Amino acid sequence: MWEHERLVVRTGRRSGMTTMVALHSTEAGPAVGGCRMKAYAQIGDAVTDVLRLSKAMTLKCEAAGIPHGGAKSVIVVDGELTPERRRAVLLDHADLINEFGGAYRAGPDVGTGPADMLVLRELTPHAYCLPEEHGGTGSSSGPTARGVLAALKAAARHTFGTSDLTGRKVVISGFGSVGELIARGLEGADITVSDVDESRRTDEFGWVHPDEAYELKADVLVPAAVGGVLGPETVARLDVRLVVGPANNQLTDDGVAALLEERGIVWVPDHVASAGGVIYTLAREDDGADHETALKRVDGIEATVERLLLARQRDDSGTSSPVGNMGI
Repeated sequence: MWEHERLVVRTGRRSGMTTMVALHSTEAGPAVGGCRMKAYAQIGDAVTDVLRLSKAMTLKCEAAGIPHGGAKSVIVVDGELTPERRRAVLLDHADLINEFGGAYRAGPDVGTGPADMLVLRELTPHAYCLPEEHGGTGSSSGPTARGVLAALKAAARHTFGTSDLTGRKVVISGFGSVGELIARGLEGADITVSDVDESRRTDEFGWVHPDEAYELKADVLVPAAVGGVLGPETVARLDVRLVVGPANNQLTDDGVAALLEERGIVWVPDHVASAGGVIYTLAREDDGADHETALKRVDGIEATVERLLLARQRDDSGTSSPVGNMGI
């Protein structure tokens, strides 16, 4: 069912590449959401992705108590992405962002970073997370990882009776900037990681092929790569008690949350666990908060998850909610 306010798809006049913005909601305030740059098999796949991601951003802002709605943008990589073509499509994307008149404000996402936001700023004021030397907050990977670790504390306490994961088996699927920070923040845990990029392999942690990550027997699974990884077949093979991670849109559809619950697996929805980046960025760049104050807001994710899990525990109806088995 269509529930978005606006979807715009454009072919960039400079680059010839497809760029799009999905505006899910501005009911709570201007919509925020990252700019994703990646290749897709078909344009329709990109449209599906941007629609789901933008809805998730609305839920993320709502769960975090942020006075913004959700949106997302996608740049579809088509062919070789030279530095010149990358710059051209980013300028094309800035033109598209300006069409929304401030109703959509962009930040980095998969495939983009602070340097790309700096290019957007050449033509639009509606871009967050510029490099620190240019007055922005830089990469949001650190606050995102910190938020996931805060969510893990509350979820572990609920699931295992203690927030201490020392000696527990943790599998992290996706060893990029956020996944690596999560791994390094879990001191004492028995950590195994996986990633499609073999060059990220390290002797510090156990390593498995990505196809094996969702079949290992473990206490905790941390999805930290792409979304759409938890479907009925995958859930049937899981041998974990807790799933908490930053990957967006982890479920192939909302019904998978009920399957997790049936198997007794506690799942913290990604839009709750991964909110640290947007919480920190908006605290700094919109509210003018200092670094420590912004981090304290990120740490509040622990209390949010604890409250939601307790609410779910008290829910005797057994009905599913839009965010799965936490009962929000």
